[in-house]
Amino acid sequence: MAEFYIVRHGQASFGAENYDKLSALGQRQAEWLGEYFQRKNITFSHAFRGDMVRHKETMQGICSKLSSLPKETLELGFNEFDFQNIVEAYLSIYPNEALAEDAQPALFYRLLKQSMLSWSKDLLPKDRLTETWQEFRARVQNALDRVCQSPAKQPILIVSSGGVIAMLLSLILELKSHLVMELNMQVKNTSFSHFYFNKNGVRLASFNNIPHLENLNKPDIITFS
Repeated sequence: MAEFYIVRHGQASFGAENYDKLSALGQRQAEWLGEYFQRKNITFSHAFRGDMVRHKETMQGICSKLSSLPKETLELGFNEFDFQNIVEAYLSIYPNEALAEDAQPALFYRLLKQSMLSWSKDLLPKDRLTETWQEFRARVQNALDRVCQSPAKQPILIVSSGGVIAMLLSLILELKSHLVMELNMQVKNTSFSHFYFNKNGVRLASFNNIPHLENLNKPDIITFS
């Protein structure tokens, strides 16, 4: 069977003016992962990534430590959903749930989870959304199909985001939509999930692995943003 590894981007710049950029730690997380793949002699023939800055910088960090570079393909289906748009659509219905600018990250994640739940149930006004839940689901499925059609004899590397990884898992494992939100909140920065595939389908081998971070024995380098 063929196989692919899908990686969540490194720590982004949460709280900064531009979130879509790796932090200094996020850069190192990507490099540590590249070193891990190199040490384990995992060689990639192809690589797919979304076109967000954090995807590009994560791919660059990983590949900077590989002795053999994969053929890279830009795949817009692996872009993250627009979480700010979803929260804004939710707040258009529930304005009293808006947060102060200096609110704690935990409060924002709670708001995001509730907004996503409403999004998945098709309860948000469509005229305020850049993408419906079903459209997001369909584009992740299409991106997955294109990966599985690749004539790769070696493992494939994918760099994407937490929401996409959670949706991909829900498609493969046939999970209910509310579990996508739960999985999304669990995906660690630069964690990788490993899958096997052939013409009969895709199988999960492992989820949310971070051996390249755990082995350093520094808990503060394990992040979720």
